[in-house]
Formats: sequence, C-alpha cells, structure tokens
Amino acid sequence: MRLDHLARLTPEQAKRRRKLTLELLWVCAFALVPWTIYLAVSLPDVYGTRHWSLAWAGFDVLELLALGATAYFGWRGRQALIGTAIAAATLLICDAWFDVTLNLGTPDIWMAVGSAALIELPLALFLIHRATMLMRLTMLRLLSQTDVRGRPIRLSKLPLIALLPFDDDHDPDQDPEFGDEAAHAHDSQYAGDRERDPGAP
Repeated sequence: MRLDHLARLTPEQAKRRRKLTLELLWVCAFALVPWTIYLAVSLPDVYGTRHWSLAWAGFDVLELLALGATAYFGWRGRQALIGTAIAAATLLICDAWFDVTLNLGTPDIWMAVGSAALIELPLALFLIHRATMLMRLTMLRLLSQTDVRGRPIRLSKLPLIALLPFDDDHDPDQDPEFGDEAAHAHDSQYAGDRERDPGAP
C-alpha cells in the first residue's frame, strides 16, 4: 500500500483497519484450537505420501533463502534483516521439530536429535536473540523512556512505531493510525506499565 494513500486515512479509518486485522488474527488463533485437537485424534500414526524428497528439498531451499537474505541484509546494514532473521529462525525450529518427530522409533532418531540440538535450535535461538536485540536498539534510539529504575522498558511493552506521532512538522490528525487517540494511548501506556509492573526491566 502506498504511503501517500496511508497518509490520507483518517484516525477513525486507521483504527478500524487495525481492529479488523486484530479480529482476524484472534479468529484464526481460536479456530486453530479445535482443528489441532481434531488432527491430533484423527490423523493416523503412519501415512504414505508422494513427493517426499520435493517437500524436504523445497523446505531446505526456503531455509537457504531466509539465511541468505539475513546475511545479505546484515552485510548491507539494512533493517530488513530483523524480519528475515525471525523467518529463518522459525524455519529452523520447524525443521528440527519435523526431523525429530518423523524419525521417532527409527535408527535415524539420534542423527535428528543431534542435528536439532547442535545446529538448528542453537542457530535459531541465536537469530532470535540478535533480532530481538536489534529491535530493542531501534526502539531505544527512538524512545528514551525507562522504568523507575532507569532501565530500558521491555520490548514486549514498547509501542509500535507506527502508532507514535510524527515530528512537529507533521500534522498528527492527517497521519495514518496517529492522532490524539494514538498519542494519548502512547503516553498512558508507559504510565500504566510502570504502575502495574514498577520493577520491570
């Protein structure tokens, strides 16, 4: 979506879009609960499938692309590496999960466990840690708020950058998802977080 189109959104329109997006995500999350239970009790333990090699080779290609993109954006010093690092970490965790579970009860189980424990999961945790650190550093450069002990606010409690008002040379009433309501929510969020959790790092 073009930024000039977003800039023409009223605060009410932006709020409605955000509400619809959150409602969609909640519906999907709740719908997955019965579906997951159904699959757990209905799927067979043994199942023959086609294109097994294509499925796994394609999965490894996705891992290669995600890791390669992360390395490229890191080399170029681009903010996009946060997204690609999270994507790569997710794929690595999925790879470890399927390797271990699909090899349970077979001679290859120890190879799968070793690969997951020594390669895939450590690399995934490393990428998640670095991506989280970069997100915190990014926010700390934009926000100076700290808790009552003078320590940076937790990443989980920092607001979305898109919800923060622009600089003084912008009219917040004309900017997408901003305006008085977003600014008030931003100001009150830290006050509420400190009141509820004054010792949070």
